Amino acid sequence: MPDRKPRERKPDRGPQRMPRTGPQVHGDVLAAVAGGRHSDPHSVLGQHGFDVAGTPGAHTVIRARRPLADAVEALLDDGRIVPLGHIGYGVWAGAGDFGPTGYRVRARYGDDEWTSDDPYRFAPTIGDLDLHLIGEGRHEELWHVLGAHHREHWGAGGGVRGTGFTVWAPHARAARVVGEFNRWDGAGHAMRSMGGTGVWELFVPDLPPGTIYKFELLTGSGDWVMKADPMARQAEVAPATASVVSTSSHAWGDDEWMSRRAHANAHELPMSIYELHLGSWRPGRGYRDIADELIEYLDWLGYTHVEFMPLAEHPFGGSWGYQVTGYFAVTSRFGSPDDLKHLIDRLHRAGIGVIMDWVPGHFPKDDWALARFDGEPLYEHPDPRRGEQKGWGTLVFDYGNPRVRNFLVANALFWLEEMHVDGLRVDAVASMLYLDYSREDGEWLPNIHGGREHLEAIGFLQEATATAYKRNPGIVMIAEESTSWPGVTAPTSSGGLGFGFKWNMGWMHDTLQYIQKDPMYRSHHHHDLTFSFLYAFSEHFVLPISHDEVVHGKGSLLRKMPGDHWQQLANTRAYLAYMWAHPGKQLLFMGQEFGQLSEWSEERGLDWWILDQPSHRQLAEFVGALNRTYRSITALWQLDDDAAGFEWVEGGAAAENVVAFLRYDRERRPLLCVVNFAGRPHDGFRLGLPSAGRWREVLNSDAVEFGGSGVGNLGGIDATDAPWAGRPASGTFTLPPLAAVWFTPGG
Repeated sequence: MPDRKPRERKPDRGPQRMPRTGPQVHGDVLAAVAGGRHSDPHSVLGQHGFDVAGTPGAHTVIRARRPLADAVEALLDDGRIVPLGHIGYGVWAGAGDFGPTGYRVRARYGDDEWTSDDPYRFAPTIGDLDLHLIGEGRHEELWHVLGAHHREHWGAGGGVRGTGFTVWAPHARAARVVGEFNRWDGAGHAMRSMGGTGVWELFVPDLPPGTIYKFELLTGSGDWVMKADPMARQAEVAPATASVVSTSSHAWGDDEWMSRRAHANAHELPMSIYELHLGSWRPGRGYRDIADELIEYLDWLGYTHVEFMPLAEHPFGGSWGYQVTGYFAVTSRFGSPDDLKHLIDRLHRAGIGVIMDWVPGHFPKDDWALARFDGEPLYEHPDPRRGEQKGWGTLVFDYGNPRVRNFLVANALFWLEEMHVDGLRVDAVASMLYLDYSREDGEWLPNIHGGREHLEAIGFLQEATATAYKRNPGIVMIAEESTSWPGVTAPTSSGGLGFGFKWNMGWMHDTLQYIQKDPMYRSHHHHDLTFSFLYAFSEHFVLPISHDEVVHGKGSLLRKMPGDHWQQLANTRAYLAYMWAHPGKQLLFMGQEFGQLSEWSEERGLDWWILDQPSHRQLAEFVGALNRTYRSITALWQLDDDAAGFEWVEGGAAAENVVAFLRYDRERRPLLCVVNFAGRPHDGFRLGLPSAGRWREVLNSDAVEFGGSGVGNLGGIDATDAPWAGRPASGTFTLPPLAAVWFTPGG
């Protein structure tokens, strides 16, 4: 940064020779450079060699913009001082027979002197290969080259620390960096165009981490617009909107976790996911503050993964993070990027995977962010029939632009590689797949074949999933896709979208519809309970009871249940046990594990006081037992997406409100799940079994320790060789009311 000091008065040395100013520069060019409107200020400012006819040796001119200065001189690294003369519009120049050299510029303003390094003496901080890849839309590590990077940069005379700025703004006529460091006047920090890629660049020496900045872009219509950096890794805390120069000093300690991840197959491993909104889980806590408590809680509950609702920067807290303005910026609401790395690192070392919600389907219209970024549609599609989601008041990415696709694909890789996230749950995939999504007739533009499929968005999703899995084996890409689009989890090589998992929204809708019925009437809706098994293996599924199911008047999971308080708790336990035994992975939103009574709101924390009530603490303890039992029995997860791992035992007992089925692992070791959704017990309920002998009761949601009535099978049943319902053996069971029981063969 500039060094300011009072000017020392020097003795009068008499008339001085006028400085040599080197080659002449046209006045219009000087005016544009001085005003920060020139597309290549480095071609004028900084140091440049030139030839002098009849004079051998190197000749160099140094030009610097110092408006309103009384005198300016260049202080060369070898100790020489080169006086600069004013050549117009606040630009000064001085020439001599010196070669390329390091220097600083000293300017006098009255009795004050300011000495500073010159941003225009440095070569570009971005290379030709990077520019080529950006131009092609194939730079998979875009966050390393665009944005703001504090670094050592080498110019003539040696290395200097500072911050390099790069921004993609192809429609801009000029670009400047502004911030507190230049009093938000960017005329002295104009960027240079790097050619046809649309990238602009400037290295500002001595500019430290933590600097607040934005980009100021001259649009084609002649207006200046001020924008946050799309590639910033950090932003001011909302409602402030500037970007922050960010560096990382975090030293990862999760090597063992990352090594295991690289060799893992998530489909053949247990996965139970705790979905969490960080701002309302424990209000007032940050990334670091929450680590110990969250790990202890997840360990108590036995979850394998935590899924954070979006933690990319967003201006409006009420959007829950689903209207993103800073895709590469960790939201500053809860701390710095390194603070989030600390939290993820700690979770990994505790054996807990991390999934993050990712929102590539739309973005908000805030005028300081991505919308009309350089004065024209850039990130959004220019046709509002493609580029706008009116129902949400947001804009839609131009998936047909390879550089926009590159931005999004690189963003997915950023979270997986830079932040060590283990998976991305992609929000609102259906809104991307269909051109007529939430649009009336005449409000959407068909594809080139006249259809409603968004071909460019499909191509983007395939590129994102394929690239993510290629570069990061063992991660998971999860689609929130609410329609029956075929092949969401099929490989891209066969025309699928390439996701690892899909949220099973059909299962969620049907079973919640069933479970809300009074047990007296459930027999008429038995198909809602069983229909999902018909397509359970058509995709790789996650069964979600997410935040969307406990807001906007829907009530909490417990309050969806019929009956009195005891019955509501019993229904919840039975439903969760059925869910955990159903083929697929599981996701449960925070608060439902202990029976939150009130509907969730991001404006307040969870009702933690309920855990002081024995019945609600017992529900949480049941979820813990459910997760630990689930993780210990390979039949519940090893063949999740293989029909060979599932068999019906009883699917048609509608009058009794009972379902029973077997799950198998690769060794054909079974688990029997029997669920009685009736309000009364069933004694002597006979079921066919694959083998005779002792079947041990490994989980009973009606156990007294979980707040149940204690009805059960005294630890197990003894099956005999009496065939039943096409099976070689059978046994009689006592089925508790509103309860699930799990059995495995053996003593």
